[in-house]
Amino acid sequence: MTLQLNTELGAIHVTDHCIAVLAGSAAMDCYGLVGMASRKGLKDGIAELLGRENMSRGVEVRREHDKLHIDLHIIVSYGTKISEVAHNIQSKVTYVLNSVIGLQVDEVHIFVQDVRVSR
Repeated sequence: MTLQLNTELGAIHVTDHCIAVLAGSAAMDCYGLVGMASRKGLKDGIAELLGRENMSRGVEVRREHDKLHIDLHIIVSYGTKISEVAHNIQSKVTYVLNSVIGLQVDEVHIFVQDVRVSR
Protein backbone atom coordinates (compact mmCIF):
# COMPACT_ATOMS: atom_id res chain seq x y z
CA MET A 1 0.00 0.00 0.00
CA THR A 2 1.28 3.48 -0.74
CA LEU A 3 0.61 6.81 0.84
CA GLN A 4 -0.03 9.70 -1.53
CA LEU A 5 0.97 13.23 -0.56
CA ASN A 6 -0.16 16.05 -2.81
CA THR A 7 1.96 19.19 -3.13
CA GLU A 8 1.83 22.23 -5.38
CA LEU A 9 4.43 20.55 -7.62
CA GLY A 10 2.67 17.21 -7.93
CA ALA A 11 1.98 13.95 -6.11
CA ILE A 12 4.43 11.99 -3.95
CA HIS A 13 3.90 8.27 -3.39
CA VAL A 14 5.53 6.76 -0.29
CA THR A 15 5.39 2.99 0.24
CA ASP A 16 4.79 1.31 3.59
CA HIS A 17 8.22 -0.30 3.26
CA CYS A 18 9.85 3.14 3.08
CA ILE A 19 7.94 4.29 6.17
CA ALA A 20 8.97 1.11 8.00
CA VAL A 21 12.66 1.59 7.14
CA LEU A 22 12.59 5.20 8.32
CA ALA A 23 10.83 4.23 11.56
CA GLY A 24 13.29 1.39 12.19
CA SER A 25 16.30 3.63 11.51
CA ALA A 26 14.96 6.30 13.84
CA ALA A 27 14.39 3.75 16.59
CA MET A 28 17.92 2.36 16.25
CA ASP A 29 19.34 5.79 17.15
CA CYS A 30 17.75 5.62 20.61
CA TYR A 31 19.74 4.73 23.71
CA GLY A 32 18.83 1.44 25.37
CA LEU A 33 17.79 -0.35 22.20
CA VAL A 34 19.75 -3.49 21.33
CA GLY A 35 17.90 -4.00 18.06
CA MET A 36 14.69 -4.78 16.27
CA ALA A 37 12.95 -8.10 16.86
CA SER A 38 11.17 -10.29 14.36
CA ARG A 39 7.39 -9.82 14.29
CA LYS A 40 6.94 -13.54 13.85
CA GLY A 41 7.40 -14.11 17.56
CA LEU A 42 9.74 -16.16 19.63
CA LYS A 43 11.90 -19.16 18.80
CA ASP A 44 12.39 -21.36 21.86
CA GLY A 45 11.44 -18.44 24.09
CA ILE A 46 14.06 -16.09 22.59
CA ALA A 47 13.30 -13.22 20.23
CA GLU A 48 15.21 -13.16 16.95
CA LEU A 49 17.51 -10.13 16.80
CA LEU A 50 17.46 -8.55 13.33
CA GLY A 51 20.48 -6.92 11.74
CA ARG A 52 20.60 -3.39 10.39
CA GLU A 53 19.73 -4.62 6.90
CA ASN A 54 16.40 -6.04 8.14
CA MET A 55 15.05 -3.13 10.18
CA SER A 56 11.75 -2.98 8.34
CA ARG A 57 10.96 -6.57 9.40
CA GLY A 58 10.52 -5.43 13.00
CA VAL A 59 8.13 -2.64 11.99
CA GLU A 60 4.50 -2.85 10.95
CA VAL A 61 2.74 0.10 9.30
CA ARG A 62 -1.05 0.13 9.55
CA ARG A 63 -3.73 2.56 8.45
CA GLU A 64 -7.00 2.59 10.34
CA HIS A 65 -9.67 5.10 9.35
CA ASP A 66 -7.11 7.37 7.61
CA LYS A 67 -4.85 7.34 10.67
CA LEU A 68 -1.29 6.02 10.63
CA HIS A 69 -0.24 3.49 13.28
CA ILE A 70 3.31 2.18 13.65
CA ASP A 71 4.08 -1.04 15.58
CA LEU A 72 7.71 -1.59 16.60
CA HIS A 73 8.95 -4.92 17.94
CA ILE A 74 12.15 -4.29 19.87
CA ILE A 75 14.80 -5.80 22.12
CA VAL A 76 15.98 -3.52 24.93
CA SER A 77 19.24 -3.44 26.80
CA TYR A 78 19.41 -4.98 30.27
CA GLY A 79 19.64 -2.35 33.00
CA THR A 80 17.71 0.38 31.19
CA LYS A 81 14.30 1.64 32.18
CA ILE A 82 11.99 0.05 29.63
CA SER A 83 9.33 2.77 29.86
CA GLU A 84 11.91 5.49 29.15
CA VAL A 85 13.39 3.61 26.20
CA ALA A 86 9.90 3.06 24.76
CA HIS A 87 8.93 6.72 25.25
CA ASN A 88 12.15 7.93 23.59
CA ILE A 89 11.54 5.63 20.62
CA GLN A 90 7.95 6.85 20.27
CA SER A 91 9.09 10.48 20.29
CA LYS A 92 11.98 9.92 17.87
CA VAL A 93 9.92 7.91 15.35
CA THR A 94 7.11 10.47 15.40
CA TYR A 95 9.57 13.35 14.95
CA VAL A 96 11.51 11.70 12.09
CA LEU A 97 8.43 10.67 10.12
CA ASN A 98 6.97 14.16 10.54
CA SER A 99 10.16 16.00 9.55
CA VAL A 100 11.34 13.69 6.73
CA ILE A 101 8.06 12.79 5.03
CA GLY A 102 5.61 15.22 6.60
CA LEU A 103 3.44 12.44 8.03
CA GLN A 104 1.27 12.89 11.06
CA VAL A 105 1.63 9.65 13.02
CA ASP A 106 -1.30 9.00 15.31
CA GLU A 107 0.10 6.14 17.39
CA VAL A 108 3.43 4.38 17.85
CA HIS A 109 3.03 1.05 19.64
CA ILE A 110 6.09 -0.56 21.22
CA PHE A 111 6.25 -4.31 21.76
CA VAL A 112 9.23 -5.32 23.90
CA GLN A 113 10.07 -8.84 22.76
CA ASP A 114 13.18 -9.44 24.87
CA VAL A 115 15.78 -7.95 27.21
CA ARG A 116 19.46 -8.62 26.46
CA VAL A 117 22.85 -7.61 27.71
CA SER A 118 24.18 -5.18 25.12
CA ARG A 119 27.66 -5.83 23.77
